[in-house]
Amino acid sequence: MARYFNVAGPCNEAKHYMIEASSRLTDIDDLIAQEQYFVIHAPRQSGKTTLLLDLANRINHEGKYYALYCSLEAVQGVIDSEKGIPAIVKGIKSALLYTAIPKAREFAANADYEDVTNVLKNELTSFCISLDKPLVIFFDEADCLSESTLISFLRQLRNGYNTRSQTPFVHSVVLVGMRNIRDFKAKIRPDSETLGSASPFNIITEALTFSNFTKEKIAKLYEQHTADTGQIFEQEAVETVYQQTQGQPWLVNAIAREVIVKMLRSDYTQPVTAELVHQAIQTIILRRDTHIDSLLERLKEARVRRVMEPVIIGELVDIDKFSDDYNYTKDLGLIREAPGLVEPANPIYAEVIIRTLSANFQNVLSESRYPYLMPRYLKNGRIDMNFLLQDFQAFWRENCDIWTKRFDYEEAAPHLVLQAFLQRVVNGGGQIIREFAAGRNRLDLCVVYEGQKYPVELKLRRTAKTEENSHDQILDYMDTLGVKEGWLVIFDRRVDRDWDSKIYLKTEKINDKTLTVVGC
Repeated sequence: MARYFNVAGPCNEAKHYMIEASSRLTDIDDLIAQEQYFVIHAPRQSGKTTLLLDLANRINHEGKYYALYCSLEAVQGVIDSEKGIPAIVKGIKSALLYTAIPKAREFAANADYEDVTNVLKNELTSFCISLDKPLVIFFDEADCLSESTLISFLRQLRNGYNTRSQTPFVHSVVLVGMRNIRDFKAKIRPDSETLGSASPFNIITEALTFSNFTKEKIAKLYEQHTADTGQIFEQEAVETVYQQTQGQPWLVNAIAREVIVKMLRSDYTQPVTAELVHQAIQTIILRRDTHIDSLLERLKEARVRRVMEPVIIGELVDIDKFSDDYNYTKDLGLIREAPGLVEPANPIYAEVIIRTLSANFQNVLSESRYPYLMPRYLKNGRIDMNFLLQDFQAFWRENCDIWTKRFDYEEAAPHLVLQAFLQRVVNGGGQIIREFAAGRNRLDLCVVYEGQKYPVELKLRRTAKTEENSHDQILDYMDTLGVKEGWLVIFDRRVDRDWDSKIYLKTEKINDKTLTVVGC
């Protein structure tokens, strides 16, 4: 069977195009040789399980150690250690049965499951004593554990580690999941959010994380398909994939699969172009495949909202980079750091974040009495943005109190409502390019229709100088886009101001540019 781009489950080099997972993570061999216990964490579907299976196979083949891969996913939600620890021991036993590790059937044959505080340590100790080579265990989905199951699991591993000089125990343990050990949710008490540090797993020495694909690795991945089929990925297509995904492995594979299998029907004579890549991205965004849908479910969580809302608004001052919320959101793969900025992890995620948060409003708007369709706003083939934004002003004045209260992201509600409004207008006839990040102090939009660009900058009024301070920003954005006309929308949330003073539209000439300021 021909190889293909995999978007479900671990990769297998015999079946799938793939980049060797270990090339994206260094130092593992050294840490294992040094008998270390360490963590590997990365967002979902970034290649963790593929890496672990490859490592276990390679280590067993080399013959210096025995290596075991064991998933803890089956223990998710088992918070009571009296049930959770026996389940983990049985999971190890089951994983051993599918390996060539000797005496696998003897593991936990007479386990005392009543002694939940020691049974894991005792059975691993007995098993390691029986082996002729050191044992390495990769625990996948380790962050599925919680509460007393998690605490007991970590304590027993620590106790075994501390006494290894007297009694054999596991040579090296690797905990793998989305989150670093310091952020595993313990819930020992109602007010406890994390373990606070690596304790009680304070033997940990390293926490490694995956890098995404570089542009060169994306090209190398796609070249495997070219070598097998002769189908070419044009360089601009590879550039577009990298720019839009920032190398997120699932997205890189999903775009290639969408173009080749769904759009070109496996016609390998046709090249993969940048235009096809853009079409595939829009399909993936609208379809909200499982990977994207599960990630965006996290947007409903209060701790994610506390980070994502300032990112949408653009205000870095409201983000504490040392907080558990920030680390959690970053480990989920929703955000990334750039110099002076915190932004969505990639442009595709940025788009689906906004569309997801404003989806309910878009649905209501599409059924409303307001005829927000593109033909209403066209004048000589161009969008009459002043007319469009005046319509929005009227809608915002009439409905803002109702809609603001319906958004969990209340502070970002103006940004979300305007974007939903614009999305409704351009659907089927144009697109919106969004640029937002905490640290930009605004949200930039570019409405694109029939090759024409219409830049719009969104701001919340913070001081009397908000408008004045925004001029340079929108003018710079206009320069970046190469256009002479732009719009600055300022939302005034002050309750002591009447609508007649909040709602205005004024046009200014600044050198050779035209700027329209829209008050809301």
